[in-house]
Amino acid sequence: MKYFDTINKELLNQQIFAFINVDEEDKVLTVTLDRAEKKNALHPQMINELAYAMQYAHSNKDIWVVLFQAKGDVFCAGADLKAMMGMGGEYNSSIPFPKKDILLGEIFHKIHKPTIAKIEGAVYAGGFFFLAGCHIVIAKSHVKLGLPEVKRGLFPFQVMASLMNVMPKRKVVDWCIRGYNLPVEDALQYGLVTEIVEADKVEEVTSKIIDELKFNSPTAIRNGLTALDHILPTGETHMYLMQMLLNTLGSKDGQEGLKAFKEKRKPNWTGE
Repeated sequence: MKYFDTINKELLNQQIFAFINVDEEDKVLTVTLDRAEKKNALHPQMINELAYAMQYAHSNKDIWVVLFQAKGDVFCAGADLKAMMGMGGEYNSSIPFPKKDILLGEIFHKIHKPTIAKIEGAVYAGGFFFLAGCHIVIAKSHVKLGLPEVKRGLFPFQVMASLMNVMPKRKVVDWCIRGYNLPVEDALQYGLVTEIVEADKVEEVTSKIIDELKFNSPTAIRNGLTALDHILPTGETHMYLMQMLLNTLGSKDGQEGLKAFKEKRKPNWTGE
C-alpha cells in the first residue's frame, strides 16, 4: 500500500483531518467517521483521509488491529455524489492528494491487519465497503442495511463486487437489483455481519474481540492476510466498476433519479 510518502506516528499526529478522527492506543488504531451532519457520506477528501490512516496502519508494526466506527445515527450513507461532481464545498484538511487513485473496494484488503467495523447506525450504498472489507463486523440490533441505488437511477457496482466476497452471489444480485433494506438477521445468516448485539453490549463485545486478536501472533496474522489479498479481486476490476458507476451517473436515467430523489417524487425513467 503506497498512496502517500512514508507516514510515521509523528507525522500522523501533525495532520489535520476534516472528515475522520484517528486515535492510536495500545496497538489499536481507531478510525471514526466524523461527518454526522452529512450522514458520514464519503467525500473524496474523506476517502483520501481514510487511505492515509490505512496506509499508516499497514506500515506501522505497532498497529495490530484497526477499528472503524462512526458518529451519528447513520454509519455511512455511501458516496457524496455532489462532491463527486465537483461540489464538495470547503474543508480544512492537511492530508495530501494520493499518488494514485484510491478504490475503497480494494483498499481494505491492503491493510494486512485485522479490521473491525463497529456498526451502530444505518448503512447504505457505499457504506458497505466497510462491512464487506472488514474481517469482523459487530452490528447493533435493528440497524438498517440498504442498497437503494437502483431507485435513484444508479447501481452499486463496486459494492456488488465487494459483497460477493462474503455473501452468496445470487443474494447479492437480488439485493442490488431490487434495492430493499436487508434485515440485520439476514446479514448475519449470509455472512455480512459477524455478530449482532444489543446497544448496551456493543463496547463490551468489541473490546473482547480486540483482546482476543491481540493475544495472537501479529506476524502470523499479517502474513495470512497478505496471502488473502492475492486471492481477492484486482484493482483493475474495481477501476472498471468505478468507471461504470460514473457512466451510469452521467446517463439520463441517472440524472433523473438524483433529481427525483432531491425533489421527493417518483422518477420518470426513459431507459437512456
